[in-house]
Amino acid sequence: MLRLLGRLFWMGALLGALGEIMAIEFPTVRFPFTLSRGVGFLGVDLEGGGIFPWFGWLTMVFFLLLGIFSEISFARGFAFTPITLRRIDRFKSIKRGYYSLIIILGLAAVASLDHLLVGNEALIVKRDGQWHWPAFSRHLEKGEVFGLKGDEAQSPPDYRDLQRTFADAGKGDWVLMPLLPYASTGDTVTAVSTALEVSTDGLVTVGGQPFSGLASRVHDLVRPERMHLRFRFRDGLKDGPADGWDDERNRIYGAIYKKGELVSGSESWNGKGDLASFLALESSGLRQVHFPPSPPTMEEGQTHLLGTSSKGYDVLAYLFGGLQVNFKAALVYIPLVYALGISIGLLMGFFGGAFDLIVQRLIEILSNIPFLFVVMIASTAIPEGLKETAGLWIIIGILLLFGWMGMTYLMRTAALKEKARDYIAASRVIGASTPRILFRHLLPNSVAIIVTLVPFSISSLVLALTSLDYLGFGLPAKYATWGQLLRDGLENLSAPWLVTSAFLVLVGLLILITFVGEAVREAFDPKKFSYYR
Repeated sequence: MLRLLGRLFWMGALLGALGEIMAIEFPTVRFPFTLSRGVGFLGVDLEGGGIFPWFGWLTMVFFLLLGIFSEISFARGFAFTPITLRRIDRFKSIKRGYYSLIIILGLAAVASLDHLLVGNEALIVKRDGQWHWPAFSRHLEKGEVFGLKGDEAQSPPDYRDLQRTFADAGKGDWVLMPLLPYASTGDTVTAVSTALEVSTDGLVTVGGQPFSGLASRVHDLVRPERMHLRFRFRDGLKDGPADGWDDERNRIYGAIYKKGELVSGSESWNGKGDLASFLALESSGLRQVHFPPSPPTMEEGQTHLLGTSSKGYDVLAYLFGGLQVNFKAALVYIPLVYALGISIGLLMGFFGGAFDLIVQRLIEILSNIPFLFVVMIASTAIPEGLKETAGLWIIIGILLLFGWMGMTYLMRTAALKEKARDYIAASRVIGASTPRILFRHLLPNSVAIIVTLVPFSISSLVLALTSLDYLGFGLPAKYATWGQLLRDGLENLSAPWLVTSAFLVLVGLLILITFVGEAVREAFDPKKFSYYR
C-alpha cells in the first residue's frame, strides 16, 4: 500500500512536470504551478515576459523524491511489526470506520478528476477534421478557431452552445463536454424552465393541480429568459396582464386577460409587421421560467439535479468545488500543523528548562488572542487583489497560527514520559544525535497520539472553513465553499434545495470523518492488546 502511494507520488510529479513543459493542464497535478502563477511571490517574473513558477517545480521535486524514497524504503522485503498488523486488522474489523475511509478515498479520487469531470470547458472539439483540447490547454481558445463570427470570435466560446450548434449543423463536427458541463463558480445560468400541462378542459396544470403564476412561451428552450409571450394564470386560467417580446428582447406586445378571456380593447402593439404574425410565431409550449435560485430540473439542455444558487451557479458543480477546496486545505494544513506542533512539542519535552517555559508563555499569549477578531482584521486589512489570488492560503495561515498549540502539549507530555526510559538513555550513550533521538526513537513511540488525532483535526478544519465562509470572513467569491452555499440557502428559504444540499454534504462528510476517527482510536487503543494475568 505504501509502495503504491510512493509510486503515485513520483508518477504524479513526472506528469505535472511534463504538463508544465508542454503547456498541458493535467487535472490535480497542475495545481502547484497554477498556485505559483496566481500568487506573486511564488513565481519569478522573467525578462522576456512570463513567470518562472519556482514553487511548482519545488513541489514536483519534493514529491518525486518522496515517491522514490517510499519505493525504496517500503521495498518487497518490508514488513509491518506484529502490533501494527494487529492494529490494521482491528481497524478493518470496525466496519463503519473502514467503509467510511473507503468512501472518503473514493471522494478524493473523484475530486482529483477536476475539470475532467466538472467544468464548462470542452474536453475535445473536432471541427473541419482538426482536433482541439480546450480543457487541457493553458491558453484560452478564441471563438474564431471554431468558426464563430462577430464579438464571439475574439472571446472564449460557450462550449455548451457550440456543442448544440455543431449538432444542429450536422456536418460531423462535435464537442465532448465533461460529465457535468458547468464550472463551480463564474458560470451563471440565467434561467431554467419547466413544462406545464394543459388538461382536457383547457386548464393549465402543474402536478395535476391548476397552475397559478407566470407562464411563458419561449424562443429557445436552452435560454428560457428569451421569452416570446408571458401570461399570468390564476387557477389554471389566464387572468391578468400579458406581455410579448421580439428576438432582441424588446417589449412589443401587451394585453389583459380576465378568467381566460381576452379583455376587449386591451391589446397594444408596437412591433414590426402585424400582430397576428407575431402571435403565430413558432415558440415553445407554456413553461414556467425560473430565475436564480431555480429548482432542480432535468430538462433537455438544462439538467440541474440540485438546482441553481442565487448567483445562477449549478449547485452540484458548486458542491464539487467545495469538496475540492476542503481536500486541498486538508492536504496543506494537516502536514504543516502536525509538523509544527510535533517538532515544538518534542523539543519542549526533551529539553525542558528555559525553552519549555518560553514556549509555554508564547502559547498562553496566543491562546488568549480572539481567533475571530484576527480573521476579521485580516479580512479588512489584506488588499482585495491578494485575497483573490491567495485567499485560501491566508485563511490556512491564520488557522496554522492557532492550530499547532493543542498538538504541542500532547507531544510535550509524551516526550517527558519517553525521555526517562532506558532506550533513550542507551541512544545517548552510543552517541545518537538529538534529531535522531527525537524523530527516530521518541516519535515512533508516540505515533498513536498523532494517528488518532488526524481525523478529528480534519473535521475541525472543515468546520472552521465552513463557519468562516458562512459568517462572510472566509474565502473570496471565486472559491466554491459550502459555508457560502449554506448562507445563501438561509437567505433564500423559499429555495430549500440550497440549504438542504449544503447541510447534507457537510454533515455527511463530518460523519464519515468521525467514523474513521473513532475506528482509528479504537484500533490504536493499547487496552485492546494488553491484559492482566
